[in-house]
Parts: sequence; structure tokens; C-alpha cells
Amino acid sequence: MKKLLIAAMLFVGIASFAQDMDQKPAREQRERMTPEQRNEKQLQKLTTELNLDASQQAQVKQLLADRSAKAEKFREARKEKKDSNTKPTAEEKAAFKKQMEEEVAANDAKMKSILKADQYTKWKALQEEKKDKMREKMKERKQDKI
Repeated sequence: MKKLLIAAMLFVGIASFAQDMDQKPAREQRERMTPEQRNEKQLQKLTTELNLDASQQAQVKQLLADRSAKAEKFREARKEKKDSNTKPTAEEKAAFKKQMEEEVAANDAKMKSILKADQYTKWKALQEEKKDKMREKMKERKQDKI
């Protein structure tokens, strides 16, 4: 009887420990990077993935910094709206979506002018991969909420 009880407790302990290991840290627990750190990390990744030369690195770094500054402005504007408890109208949502699409198109055009043809093709493939991963994460979050 003692052996059975000890074996059961051991099994429960191991099972609960294994569950703790599988879970990802909560968003709040992860370390937040500054915009500069994020840009630098992204630049390093693009440099290794696309084999950027020094000139391209400088141009991409500037593009990332500009994009990051614009994103921060958008975030601040949305936060102000949220703090004032005013919901955006359908027209405002449509205008924001159109503005975001224009930003993406402008960013895409700038990257196309910076990168060589094969690098640009590879960059577009990386963008699609990233988009697919985000879709998967969103599906997982929706499943978790249900």
C-alpha cells in the first residue's frame, strides 16, 4: 500500500512539473525591449537572412527607425482614444485601415528600392512566413479564450 501511494505521488509530481515546463511565460513576464533594441534585432536578422551589405544595412536601419517612430505615433493616438472612452466609428476604422495599407505599401516600395531582386523575393517570403505565424497565434489565442 505504501509503495502504491508513493508511486502515485511521484507520478502526480512529475506530471505537474511537466505541465509547468510546457507553458509559455505570460506576456507581462517577458522582458520588454526598447524600440531601438527591436530595430537592431530585426536589422541583425535581415542582415543574416538576406546577406545585406553595409550600404543596405544603413538604409534598412533608417527605414526601420522611421517605421518604428510612425508606429509609436499611431499607438499613442489609439491609446488617447481608448483612454477617453470613445469608440472609433466605422469611417474612422476604415480610414485607419486604409492608412495602414498605404504605410505597408510605402514600406514595401522602399524595401524594393533598397534590396536586390533575389533579396526582395526572399524578404517577401519571410514576410509571408511571419504573417502565417501571426495567424496561427491568433487562432491559438481564440481557442484559449473559448
